[in-house]
Amino acid sequence: MVASLLDGKSCSADVEAALVGRINNCIDAGIKPHLAVVIVGNDPASHVYVGAKIRACQRLGIKSTHIELPEETLELELRKIISDLNVDENVHGILIQSPLPEHMNEESLTDMIDPSKDVDGFHPVNLGRLVQSRDDCLIPCTPNGVMRLLEWAGIETKGKTALVIGRSRNVGMPQAILLASKGVDATVTIGHSRTQDMESQCLGADIIIAAVGRPNVIKKSWIKPGAVVVDVGINRVDDDKSEKGYVLVGDVEKSAKEVASWITPVPGGVGPMTVAMLMENTVAAAEQKI
Repeated sequence: MVASLLDGKSCSADVEAALVGRINNCIDAGIKPHLAVVIVGNDPASHVYVGAKIRACQRLGIKSTHIELPEETLELELRKIISDLNVDENVHGILIQSPLPEHMNEESLTDMIDPSKDVDGFHPVNLGRLVQSRDDCLIPCTPNGVMRLLEWAGIETKGKTALVIGRSRNVGMPQAILLASKGVDATVTIGHSRTQDMESQCLGADIIIAAVGRPNVIKKSWIKPGAVVVDVGINRVDDDKSEKGYVLVGDVEKSAKEVASWITPVPGGVGPMTVAMLMENTVAAAEQKI
């Protein structure tokens, strides 16, 4: 068996195509969706991610404002920027690129963002509404992208056993909530660093969502034949044979494709979906102003 690819590039292209009409409706109503992205410091990966988000805005005709700040920026200065963006009626989405420098309190800064402009979906108001299964929340982009990818591929989730490996507030926990929600109806287990016998947990799962951030930690031998594997991880591993000096690998061994029924490529799987769902959240936030 060779797994079919859960192709995030193709699925994200479909998501973007579906947004075009909604964006045009906003513009016809005098509202151009506008995303403000703030990045602090010189983390290379963060700058790559921000570049991908800005290019997506350009493709779709969404206005983007890119605010780049030096590493030594005081938290007070960033708080002032967030406050100004909150009251700017022409800005519909605010994204503070993670990670922030160590001297900044990322959680409290996220809490400052107006929930209606929180296009990352990390504000406690949006996460709380997600727990309540309300439809008036902005959903975290990566787990929402995973759900859209499963739907796009026609993968059955009702009654299936799903294992989410990782319990972060931005991926693992909301992912588990979405998988267990009415209409999706998976039976969900959350695995983490204290889980005993992760191998047996994996072998019992019909769907595995790996969001650990550790290269190749999930082994091919842990995958039940025919399982669906979604690899959220993207890790740099040194490789002297590569022109860049490194290669990108997921949390799951690449050879898992030999036993899974569906698997996401790394890169090109979940990453494009995260960007696409950010665009969708930005449009949804703008639509609230019509």
